[in-house]
Amino acid sequence: MSVMLDAARVAAGLNVLLLLFVIGIWVNTYREIRAPFTLASMVFAGFLLAENVVALLFYFNAPAMPTVAVRVMMILQILETAGISVLAYVTWQ
Repeated sequence: MSVMLDAARVAAGLNVLLLLFVIGIWVNTYREIRAPFTLASMVFAGFLLAENVVALLFYFNAPAMPTVAVRVMMILQILETAGISVLAYVTWQ
């Protein structure tokens, strides 16, 4: 179970870094073009960032959890990392 919790921690940490990267690019873009979609994307990414920071804090301070809960949380974090990675790649291009 410790390996699964570590994987969830790493995924949440990567999500935080990737979201900071994407938000930084979108802030610069918004300053240039003032598009409502860019602003909405920044707000959405901000909520995702908050979710991942809370998840990361929870993973480091969590009481004992059932193995099935840790497994599901790990899978969700890894899927989210994959999605944010694609978003970061497309945004960077």
